[in-house]
Amino acid sequence: MSDSQDPSSRPSEATTPPAGAAPPVAAAPVASAAGAAAPPAGAPSAAGAGAGSSAGAGSPGWERGVIEKLAASALQEQRRARRWSIFFRLALLAYLTPVVLAFLGLWAPGGLKSSSLMRHTALVEVKGEIEAGGENSAEAIIAALRAAFEDPKTAGVVIRLNTPGGSPVQAGIVHDEIRRLRKLHPDTPVAAVVEEVCASGGYYIAAAADKIFVDKASLVGSIGVLMDGFGFTGVMDKVGVERRLFTAGRNKAFLDSFSPLTEEHRQIVNRMLAEIHQQFIDVVKAGRGDRLKDSPEIFSGMVWSGARSIELGLADALGTVDSVARDEFKAEEVVDFSTHENLAERLARRIGAAAGQAAVRAIGASSSLPQLR
Repeated sequence: MSDSQDPSSRPSEATTPPAGAAPPVAAAPVASAAGAAAPPAGAPSAAGAGAGSSAGAGSPGWERGVIEKLAASALQEQRRARRWSIFFRLALLAYLTPVVLAFLGLWAPGGLKSSSLMRHTALVEVKGEIEAGGENSAEAIIAALRAAFEDPKTAGVVIRLNTPGGSPVQAGIVHDEIRRLRKLHPDTPVAAVVEEVCASGGYYIAAAADKIFVDKASLVGSIGVLMDGFGFTGVMDKVGVERRLFTAGRNKAFLDSFSPLTEEHRQIVNRMLAEIHQQFIDVVKAGRGDRLKDSPEIFSGMVWSGARSIELGLADALGTVDSVARDEFKAEEVVDFSTHENLAERLARRIGAAAGQAAVRAIGASSSLPQLR
């Protein structure tokens, strides 16, 4: 047969396998459902492989491992959240604690000492009635004055007064302490600055200052002493109430509101008030010296305007805290050394005052002590 024979006439190599070779497997048509479900012998079926995988994934060890990992992760996340929560709570507590303590007056940064590094004017404020146990007690005012004088950066001390007066004892203690501190610190001047009112006990304190500054409309003076009270003997007679008072000592019921005021007791009160008034006059004369005009009206208990008080020598000039700090002491920075009553102290004082008033009512004593007003 020649080489040019038609290839299509050649016998197919696929149909004529070599001798001794196994006949090839013919391509089978699409198998039926039954044939597909039955793979050749020796080959692992798909169902068998799936069953083996399911059996491996569903083993008890695998499920326990996954659950333990999830539980450990959740526990770790809770611990982390708890730590952050504790941290923020402690930070908030650390921030609020000094604020609350400062508000209650149980803690103050640096106490009464100044944190200023510059020369400054120290301010001590006397505002309201001067009385023992209150915010304007001698103890509170003196504590502020001592801190102000002892501060090495203090160029001068300003006592800002806005008070109608009060206890002559408390005012006298403060006055004497100012004079003492002034001698201990001769290079630290003291000025009193009057705002609205500086009357009676307030002026008693102001008289210890080197200079007194006022506003032209301030009320200054009232250099006098008073003692007031009530008598109920007429009302008791009308109502038919009998006062039964037993004493040991002829004057033990002195100024009792439910007993008649005798002429002897009236004279005793007048002498006592005159004595305290003279003490007040001596303090004013010693403090003001030659600046005080010779006028008997000054010590009559009259109140003067700020402008008139300058004319009478009760004050030196018009001025404010800022102007005194700037022009007199040459230290414009003002540092407040005043002690202020906190909430707890105010509540305690009110409770104590209420208890004291109840005790006074219980013993029937309603007359007040002498007042510089």
